[in-house]
Amino acid sequence: MTLARSSPLDLEVIPMRLPDADPELLHHDPLAPEGIPLMLIPGEPSQLMVKLGNPGEQPLNVTLEFRGNLPQAWYSCERENSQISPGISQDIIIEFQAPDDFFEAFLALRENSSLRINYSGRLQVYGAMPGTVSQLIDVADINFYVRPQSRYLDFLPQIYREVDFVGRFLKIIEETFNPDVQMMASLFAYLDPLTAPQSMLPFLAHWVGWEWQSYLSLDQQRSLIRHALEIYRWRGTRRGLRLYLHLATGLPLDDRVEREEDKHIAILETFSQGLVLDHSILGQDALLGGGQPFHFRVHLQPDTPGSVDEALVRQVIDQQKPAFCTYELQID
Repeated sequence: MTLARSSPLDLEVIPMRLPDADPELLHHDPLAPEGIPLMLIPGEPSQLMVKLGNPGEQPLNVTLEFRGNLPQAWYSCERENSQISPGISQDIIIEFQAPDDFFEAFLALRENSSLRINYSGRLQVYGAMPGTVSQLIDVADINFYVRPQSRYLDFLPQIYREVDFVGRFLKIIEETFNPDVQMMASLFAYLDPLTAPQSMLPFLAHWVGWEWQSYLSLDQQRSLIRHALEIYRWRGTRRGLRLYLHLATGLPLDDRVEREEDKHIAILETFSQGLVLDHSILGQDALLGGGQPFHFRVHLQPDTPGSVDEALVRQVIDQQKPAFCTYELQID
């Protein structure tokens, strides 16, 4: 909607955000001046584009002044000066913004009081030719409507958007259900042990059949619950034991290290070949005095000595190893 008047200055005021409802039904005051409607959404800027044109043959010094019952903190352009050359048009943007907490502020929630949501103002244009005194040459009345933005209106037929009350009423319902909608949008985070609230962790642990281990830190518990199914899948194997020790102690997996002895978590098995020594290395593949079947050795090499809890490591190994196996533990 635009407003243009006949004057020495071509004035056109264009609101950049129009109300969804019918402007004729917005103003409840019958004595309010008819003007350009501009919708203000709390926390979001709304703009008026003022197009000024000089149809004359001399430069025109133009001054814009805005006056109204709108709080001054809501706009920055109270007075604007400009010079327009002959035959030239100029655009001036005036920005308005209601505070974020307009509907939730203390003054808005007082009992036995009504919140003002309609405002009015007047844009006055003063002009002067070179060597003359500035005088009022044009005005534009503007009506401001502070309204909450309800996305529920997008799901209704157009006829319902023409009624201002419907949008404000739906916003109450929208704000009531908004916490549930936000929670549904981030439901995945509640089901991921790494991002779930601490109060959800016992439930997630029970969900995957994982025993809650209070002696571990919260971060360790989160990682173990997240990898519980993988630990179950590889239980009783070198891979499963290494993964569990990695999550419980924080030592790296060293997947790219080829030699088992060089890994931070080394799990060594000895396979005896009896008296056949031609393809065996004494002390590694063959043992004098007989073999030790179903036996393995765990060698942990932390970067910081003393940073690994031996009791925790033994508990992990006892849980993961086959019942008939024996082991040795060495921690550097």
